[in-house]
Amino acid sequence: MERYNKYMELALEEARLAALEDEVPVGCVIVYRDQVIASAHNKRDKSHNPLGHAEILAIKKAGEFIGNWQLVDCELYVTIEPCIMCGGAIIQSRIGKVIYGASDNKGGAFGSSIDILTAKNINHRPTIISGVLEAECSQIIKQYFKNKRIAR
Repeated sequence: MERYNKYMELALEEARLAALEDEVPVGCVIVYRDQVIASAHNKRDKSHNPLGHAEILAIKKAGEFIGNWQLVDCELYVTIEPCIMCGGAIIQSRIGKVIYGASDNKGGAFGSSIDILTAKNINHRPTIISGVLEAECSQIIKQYFKNKRIAR
């Protein structure tokens, strides 16, 4: 668990950067052989791109680092449960393990809202570990949206 906490702390650092940029504070790091090879945070608003989720951006960087789209031996750490789009990218990139902090009852694709891994014909099922630094990961999202509501 200590290892998971270490990398989730790095994902939380990315989430804090997103908050500073007035983006939804989601952070992601990808680890390969105990080395962080990619990190990213949400940039959807800044880039005017609906694909600008932390996971998508980190997966792209990881593939470029390794020189292969198949990230089988990689672990993806993300502060909130991936959405359907990001879950699809995780499956397509063959990431071996996904570790996330807070569940997302509104859009989580790994069991909270929907579970894409129960689809019969998908060709890859990563190991999923949830609840790592859950309170911290949940708090940063809740505080962001609370501040948005107050600012209205």
